[in-house]
Order: sequence, then structure tokens, then C-alpha cells
Amino acid sequence: MTRILLALAAALMAVAAQAQQWPAKPVRVIVNVAPGGVADVTARVLGARLGETLGQSFVIENRPGGDGYIGFDAVARSEPDGYTLCYSPGSSVMIAPLIVKRADLDPLKVLAPVVATGGVSLYVLLHPGVPANNYEEFLAYARANPGKLNYGTPGNGTSPHVATEVFNREAKTKLNHVPYKGAGPALNDLLGGQIQLAFDPGVGLNAARAGKLRMVAVAGPVRHPDFPDVPTLEEKGIKGVDGGPHFGFFAPAATPREVLERVNREVQRAMKEPVVLERFKALAVNLAEPMTPDQFGTYVKGQYARYARLLPELNIGQ
Repeated sequence: MTRILLALAAALMAVAAQAQQWPAKPVRVIVNVAPGGVADVTARVLGARLGETLGQSFVIENRPGGDGYIGFDAVARSEPDGYTLCYSPGSSVMIAPLIVKRADLDPLKVLAPVVATGGVSLYVLLHPGVPANNYEEFLAYARANPGKLNYGTPGNGTSPHVATEVFNREAKTKLNHVPYKGAGPALNDLLGGQIQLAFDPGVGLNAARAGKLRMVAVAGPVRHPDFPDVPTLEEKGIKGVDGGPHFGFFAPAATPREVLERVNREVQRAMKEPVVLERFKALAVNLAEPMTPDQFGTYVKGQYARYARLLPELNIGQ
């Protein structure tokens, strides 16, 4: 019995020591969407700052496709030691699995929530070819031309997809969905005129500032300070359209609690740095409220339950 207790104590001490010395080597961060989107950019901002403060490089690796599962698979197969993390939009973890089900790779089972980083508002951006200069003109045109306008999203089951379908329902419009492998590719096609609009998570703001795209509404709690004349959808009587769940870091499910807590603390510390705050602000990312890994886990389950009720109402994934 004494030997067993000593072995357990030694194991616990080893885990604690591992957590304290993390990171003792470079950390791989797998982003499960394409480069250029908000998830990719915020991961790189945080990774750069963590690398500077912790003295080890944080290598960002994009694994897009498969509705997020390609990235999930790479993380789930890795050693649960804190040296391979997943950085994902909340929709990939809390919405998409309700549409594309993988019993062998359920992110709520194979991944452990580590830390929430932030959420986005969505910006209704139009290609200049759409004959609408403001929200009222856009709404009138969309209603008068059902099925004529195509909207791009980062993929099936993403927050922009769900938000636009809620808008279709609430505004009585018929906008056609074109899924991409990330917000960046969707923005490229919007700029090129292959699609006519997007409920953009922030990557298109510079194009709107430059006049290459036209912003007509904000799907979020407040107007954007750079576009003070552009109303929120709530102001126009459209309810329930938002940017979806928080982005965040996840780890393999068997990662020791002490390691998760250390990663959580370091990421939250990095998120208070001015360089990170300024970049998040430029991307119009709203910081998540501070959460422990357990609190983030509760949040993930709650959002999953919310969308499990909402998706059937929108006929998404049916």
C-alpha cells in the first residue's frame, strides 16, 4: 500500500513539475480554419506574444477543411502534454458537430476546453455591384429579389452561416449560402464579385474602410466606432443575429489539469498585453470574460445545447 501511495505521489509531483516548466520546448498550435480569418489572425497575435514572454516559439499550423475535423483529428492524436493545442472558432466546436457528426471524433469528447479568447460581431458587407447604399435599400432589394443574392461564410455550421439564416427568417429574405474553408477565402470572392455579400466576422473591415465593400448593418450589440452611421440589426428590429460562441484554445482530452490551468493563466496574461488588446480591437474582437478551464467547459456545453435547439428551427443540417 505504501508503495502505491508513493507512486501516486511521485506521479502527481511529476505532473505539477511538468505544468510549472511548460513550455520547455516549442508549442504547436493547430488552427482548424484557413489563413486570413479572425481565428487565424488572433491565434498568430497570441502565439507571437506568448513566444516573447515565455521564451519558446508557438508555431501556428493551419489545418482547414472537413468542417473543422481535420484540425481536431491532428490535436486528438497528439500527446496530451500541452505541446499541441487547438485554436478554433467556437462554431467549429459548438455548432458544426451538430451538423456533421463524427462519433469517433466528437470535439466535446476528444478535446478539453482550456481558455476562451474572444467573440466577434458580424458586419453585413455588400459588393459594390449590389444596388444598395444602406440597410433599408439592401433589405428592400433582397426582398424584391429572392434567391438572387449569394452570401459567403467560413463554412457550413459556422456562426456567419447560422446568423445569416436567422436573418433570412427574421427579415423574410432568401439569401443563398456559399460555404468556404474560412473567412479569408470568402472575403476574397466577395471582393472579386463572385458572391454579393457576407456577414463578415471582421476580416473585411479594412476593405470597407477603403470603400471596396459597403457596410450596411452590424450583427452585434453596438455600432462600430469607425462606421457610426451604420445601424445594428437590433436597432432595425431584427433579433437573435449574433457572432456566435467564443473562440478559444483546446487541448487533447487527457491533458493533465495542472497543464490546462497553466496554459489558461499564460493565455489570459497575454490577452491583457497592450499589443494584443490593440490588435484585437483593430479586428473588432470582443474579449471573452475570464474563465477557468472548468468554466469554459460549462460555457461550451451551454452553447452546444443552445444551437442544438436552434439549428432544427432553421433547417440547417436537416
